[in-house]
Amino acid sequence: MKSESIFRYLLLWIVLGLLVGLLSGAASAIFLLSLNWVTSYRQANLWIIGLLPVAGFIIGWTYYRLGENSVKGNNLLLDELYKTEKPIPLRMTPLVLLGTIMTHLFGGSAGREGTAVQMGGSLADQLTKYFHLDPENRRIILIAGVAGGFASVFGTPLAGAIFALEWMLHRKIRWKSLFPAFWTALVANWVCASLFSVEHTHYLVDVVPPHSLINLLWTLPAGIAFGLAGRLFAQSTHFFSHQFSNYILYPPLRPVIGGLLIAASVFISDNTTYIGLGIPRIVEAFQTPLPWYDWLAKTGLTSFTLGAGFKGGEVTPLFFTGATLGNALSAWIPLPLALLAGMGFVGVFSGATNTPMACTVMGVELFGYESGIFLGISCLIAYLFSGKSSIYSSQNLDKKFHLYPAEGLFTFFRDKTHTND
Repeated sequence: MKSESIFRYLLLWIVLGLLVGLLSGAASAIFLLSLNWVTSYRQANLWIIGLLPVAGFIIGWTYYRLGENSVKGNNLLLDELYKTEKPIPLRMTPLVLLGTIMTHLFGGSAGREGTAVQMGGSLADQLTKYFHLDPENRRIILIAGVAGGFASVFGTPLAGAIFALEWMLHRKIRWKSLFPAFWTALVANWVCASLFSVEHTHYLVDVVPPHSLINLLWTLPAGIAFGLAGRLFAQSTHFFSHQFSNYILYPPLRPVIGGLLIAASVFISDNTTYIGLGIPRIVEAFQTPLPWYDWLAKTGLTSFTLGAGFKGGEVTPLFFTGATLGNALSAWIPLPLALLAGMGFVGVFSGATNTPMACTVMGVELFGYESGIFLGISCLIAYLFSGKSSIYSSQNLDKKFHLYPAEGLFTFFRDKTHTND
């Protein structure tokens, strides 16, 4: 590329990255501050969970009447990246923001990453028409929007940029996307953390054992467990979504039925541990042994909530699932409890999203570089053993790189036998 072209490229993306970072960072900050408020209100007024079916109808009806293709959520961003057919509607931002706030206010089990990513992508794509971007630059600005949303909602700018590149351009990262992704992520994170003074949760991995062969080998069974847990989470979400779609034809009614069942389960069990984000439980997972079934309960309740049509992300529930599963594995695997919780935190996320590089970097940003080797191995193994499953049905995967514990071995030996014949 000539020096003149490089100058135009840098000037364009310094300006666009700054704008997208400001927009996505501010949107994430408003979202996180609102989320903190509604979570505190729900915890102080548990009776409000009984209104979850009403909130479900409002969310379902709003998306049914006004949402158009916004109902596809994160998958719409992936579809537009691959096909570039229609602009991401601006209405996606207020719809997913209000829908997620209502889901958390009334006691649904969901996350926040999906909301931030959708807002970032939606707001970024509005600049396409004003700057007359061609299809290639439009793809880049979508990546920048995702990077800004992810980075600012978790306070992890490096992981945010790598997640956008790895998730949206699976193993086909183009160099032109690198600077916009990282620059936008840094700006968005600064806007959220500094301008709006949003504080992110801190997790402590206080003991990291030596990098001995035995200790590193113990990461293999842990990584396999995390990959299978990620696969279960993804398949459970798709399963409930298909069941609600097949048996309840009127979309606004799906979250009503789902809300009734969720509210009933909370009141019958008299347990609110598994609703909302579940951050207090995640913090506990780094500190003290917890019931072994926590990860299964969160997987089931979150996949049911999202499958019913409530709004929110999957990543924080994946953190919950992974941290509590790592906590449970500490009874059998002789590694420090906090380290296993951290490995699960990013490992299950890696398996469910097929983004091992981003998850490893996120772990280093959150827990420190000392645990990086353990985090990286667990993320890679989880990715390999998660199979074809992804929480994003539109993710463009090269499936031949995945391993399947049972059918993979069968296929291997079958192919060997045929070759010998």
